[in-house]
Amino acid sequence: MAEFARSTDGTVIGYDREGNGPGVVLVGGAFQHRALDPTTAELSRRLAAEGFTVVNYDRRGRGESTDTQPYAVEREIEDLAAMLDAAGGSAAVFGNSSGSALCLHGAAAGWPITRIALWEPPFALEAEGDGGAFLIGLQDRIDAGDRAGAVEYFMSDMPPEWVEGAKASPAWDLMVQVAPTLAYDTALLNRNQHEPWRAQWAAITMPVLVMVGEPTLPIFPPAAEALVAALPDASSKTIAASDHGWQPEVMCAELVAFLRS
Repeated sequence: MAEFARSTDGTVIGYDREGNGPGVVLVGGAFQHRALDPTTAELSRRLAAEGFTVVNYDRRGRGESTDTQPYAVEREIEDLAAMLDAAGGSAAVFGNSSGSALCLHGAAAGWPITRIALWEPPFALEAEGDGGAFLIGLQDRIDAGDRAGAVEYFMSDMPPEWVEGAKASPAWDLMVQVAPTLAYDTALLNRNQHEPWRAQWAAITMPVLVMVGEPTLPIFPPAAEALVAALPDASSKTIAASDHGWQPEVMCAELVAFLRS
C-alpha cells in the first residue's frame, strides 16, 4: 500500500516501503515513477528480501506525488530528505541515470546518506555544459503545451530506435504525461556545471559506486571515470547490461555486495 510524506514546501510524495533492515532509497531518473517502472519495483522487492528497508518513490510531479511551482532544485533535494526519513532516518541511495545528480546534490547538502550507488550518470563533463540552452528549448515546448514534442526533444540525443520504440510502446502516454518533469531532470544535471566537481562534492566522503553497462553508449564511461576521479571515496564497475537498462537480479546482487562491503 502506498504511503505519503510531506516535503518542506508542502509537496506530497508518494512512496512504497518494504522490508526491514538498513535503509535504501531508490531515486528514479527521467520519466521513472512507480506506475511506469516495474523493474525498479522488482529491485525493491529483491532488496527487501535481502534484509533492507527499501523506499521506492515517485519524484515530484509524477505518479502519486503532487507538485509545487515554481520548481527549484533545492525543493527536490528536500524531497530526498523526506524519503531518507521514511527509510529510517539515514539510508543508502541508488540513483538511476539523471537521478544520480539528485543523490549527489543531496549528499552535498548534508543529508544522512550512508552510501551512494549510481547507474550510468548522463553527466556532461566539467566545462562541457551547454549553458542552459537545452533546458530553454525543452521549457519552450512544455510552456507551449507540446508534451509529446518535449519528450521527443528530450530524447533527441538518444539512438533513434529508442525513440521509435518508446513511441510504439504502451508506456508512451505515461511518458508524455510527465513531460513537464523532464525540465527538473535537466535542471539537476545543469547544476553539476555550477562549479568544479571536486569543490562542489568535496563533502561527499561516504563510499560511492558508479556503475556502467556493457555494452553502453559512449557518453557514460567518461562521466563515470570523471566522477570517480573527483569524489573522495569512489570506485567504478562495469556490469552486464545494455540500452541504459539493467536486470533486477543483476542490480540487486551488485547493490547488496556494495552495501554490505
